Amino acid sequence: MTTSVCPFSKTARKQGDTTPSACPFSKSDASSARKQGESKGCLEKEGKLNKDDSNTTDSATVPAKCPFGYDSQTFKLGPFSCMLCQALLYESSRCVPCTHVFCKVCVSRFKDCPLCGADVESIEADESLQKMVDQFIEGHARIKRSVVNSGDEGEVESDDKKVIYADVSMERGSFLVQQAMRAFQAQNYESAKSRLVMCAEDIRDQLRREGNTPELCSQLGAVLGMLGDCSRAMGDSSSAVNHFEESIEFLMKLPMDDLEITHTLSVSLNKIGDLKYYGEDLQAARSYYYRALNVRRDAVKHHPNAPSQILDVAVSLAKVADIDRALQNEAAATDGFKEGMKLLESLKLDSEDSAALEQRRLSVLEFLKKQVEKPEQSAETAS
Repeated sequence: MTTSVCPFSKTARKQGDTTPSACPFSKSDASSARKQGESKGCLEKEGKLNKDDSNTTDSATVPAKCPFGYDSQTFKLGPFSCMLCQALLYESSRCVPCTHVFCKVCVSRFKDCPLCGADVESIEADESLQKMVDQFIEGHARIKRSVVNSGDEGEVESDDKKVIYADVSMERGSFLVQQAMRAFQAQNYESAKSRLVMCAEDIRDQLRREGNTPELCSQLGAVLGMLGDCSRAMGDSSSAVNHFEESIEFLMKLPMDDLEITHTLSVSLNKIGDLKYYGEDLQAARSYYYRALNVRRDAVKHHPNAPSQILDVAVSLAKVADIDRALQNEAAATDGFKEGMKLLESLKLDSEDSAALEQRRLSVLEFLKKQVEKPEQSAETAS
């Protein structure tokens, strides 16, 4: 029941589209809040003037630029990056005697320096460098902007103009999520979790100021889900469940007619079900799987022509049926497996649909057929 793809890459749920979408902070992200016009974009609030300055016609703010070239919209390594996980250094550690620096978790897997090949006699913490990295992260996208005349083309400072400090936490959030994704993919879960915790704190601060807007609820729900994946990867099932539960709480505040939201919500429910399943709490597992099934069935009502949604319903039916079989309710299990088979057999994919969808359809269909043909065997359901 585990997933083989990076949990930070949300799958686009539009019909026939299986390419990973951008992080929840991306200006191109097609979340429900953006579709409904609730959001002004990640950076539109950047440099917003105070009420007292709102009538000033000859002033503006200079967009923030990272002095080290760390741009949340592009992939770039900077002076504070670990060459192994390619994320910002976390628990900076220096190899002795070659002095090359990496994250502690990353370099601890090697006996030779992965950069120069020298024998590593010992690994020493570089606290001064880590302090610089931490200060850089804390100040990223919260730097001082100078006010310029609206007609000026360059970023010319003016001593007689007011200086505006703009909180650009949405851009900062995109930056932190980017770093977390890189660290997670390199299995540096401690680093990923640290960045995501900071990101979640930023969003909570905004929620306290602006209220539960669709944009913020969507972003916090996504980040909390990522934290759940980190905790699960670190073997902390209890924290994982708590993060997924809180993620569900915020996602439930959003419109349920959006494919992206319903998919994320149902996946979080299934992940809790998986954790309960492995914890041998079958009744609790079934409850979460069934909730995910209902979310996906509702999504099909709103988007009846989306093949990915029908596939999701079939997978959820298999999960619930698998639990029913384990609970010795064979009749309900067989009905669930057959319902899933019927959905997939009647599903017709157009040539425009991704080949990955067809491969997934055939894979799930084969599993369902085996369960109906051999009811005495209980197998793990596909994620």
